[in-house]
Amino acid sequence: MIIHKGTLIVGALIGASLGVLLAPEKGKVTRAKIKKESKNIKDQITEDFKEVKDDVSKAAQSGKEKFKEDFKDFRSKASHKTEQAITFLEKQLAILKEKNKTYQQG
Repeated sequence: MIIHKGTLIVGALIGASLGVLLAPEKGKVTRAKIKKESKNIKDQITEDFKEVKDDVSKAAQSGKEKFKEDFKDFRSKASHKTEQAITFLEKQLAILKEKNKTYQQG
């Protein structure tokens, strides 16, 4: 999207400049047209860059929100896995305690 806007802007700038420079008019009229076209192109470039900035900001915010959501999911899954590991270790400790009791009786 950014590349397409840049290409359109450059094309418009080149086309407008060639059209104005090749037109058979007095220098004063040509300069006035160049000034007017330059302002229009500047305004368009400013607007296009604003749109691109807004798009990038939205994408960054969306990425930030996605990251937060993914991290929340990861944290939840990690917590469940940790709980499973603790339960497994508790069972293994219980088995070891029972085996140890049998050794202590003898």
